[in-house]
Amino acid sequence: MKKRYVYRFNPHTLRYERVEATFRDRLKRAATTVLPGVVAGVAVALALGSMVDSPEERMLRADVKECRRALESVNRSLDRAEAVLSDIEERDSAVYRTVFGARPVSDERRRPAQADYGRWEGKASSSLIVQTMRRVDTLEQRLYSQSLSLDEIYRMAGTKRERMARMPAIMPIAKGSCRMVSGYGMRYHPILHYRRMHTGVDLSAQPGTSVHATADGRVTVAGRGGGLGGYGICVVVDHGFGFKTLYAHLQDVKVSEGQQVKRGTVIGTVGRTGLAQGYHLHYEVIQNGTKVNPVYYFFNDLTPAEYDEVLEASYVENQCLS
Repeated sequence: MKKRYVYRFNPHTLRYERVEATFRDRLKRAATTVLPGVVAGVAVALALGSMVDSPEERMLRADVKECRRALESVNRSLDRAEAVLSDIEERDSAVYRTVFGARPVSDERRRPAQADYGRWEGKASSSLIVQTMRRVDTLEQRLYSQSLSLDEIYRMAGTKRERMARMPAIMPIAKGSCRMVSGYGMRYHPILHYRRMHTGVDLSAQPGTSVHATADGRVTVAGRGGGLGGYGICVVVDHGFGFKTLYAHLQDVKVSEGQQVKRGTVIGTVGRTGLAQGYHLHYEVIQNGTKVNPVYYFFNDLTPAEYDEVLEASYVENQCLS
């Protein structure tokens, strides 16, 4: 075996002298030669490991990307489903329920119960997962509410003929015999001298002009009283299905309490009784206990152009007559 030598400094002779290398010397030399290579190799391996995925990591990343693409596709489908459902809900509220005089489905009823999505926090694409699940939950609740609404409309359709006869649908004074002078909304009262909610419409007409019931129903108030002192002589008709109408400041009445009337029946004549300024009829529509804009119920009498004209006039904020 070939001997190996090393050089050591001799402090006595002040010279480097060659001596035979011990095992420790050979180990130290090997370490100083190999260790940098090992360190460099480890560093390179770590660097490559952070930049280059293992087969398992590549597979997981591909799965995550595929799941994300699938979720994005689901969200696009949800966009289309929500657009279709929104159209159905709009027709349900603005057409079907208006025809039957029913209240629209409330936003609260269409809102899903509060759900806990915390278990998805910290996961890959967690925000997209939570967003998708929330949209799915909301869509399910909206579909359920819409299904209940359509069931209700189906039941109402069974009584359509009677319901339509009892829904206010004409003007209480023939359209050629009156003029709208004040609409529904905040108005200045000519006698009380302050702005307040005007809960009906004022139709000016000649004294003694006939006032007609706007739908079939039963008279519940005919004359003065009934807690309606400011209205003077008035008539209230209960039409059922949540509808009532009020005709105020009459000169006289042509019906009595408890009497059944048909749409078009003359129930009184135009006057100026109660807190009224000028001859006119104050007319109100009460739906499910809430006073609503009566103009919305003039559709049987008016052409589309006439209806738009009356509706626009009803929005003008001016002084009411009562």
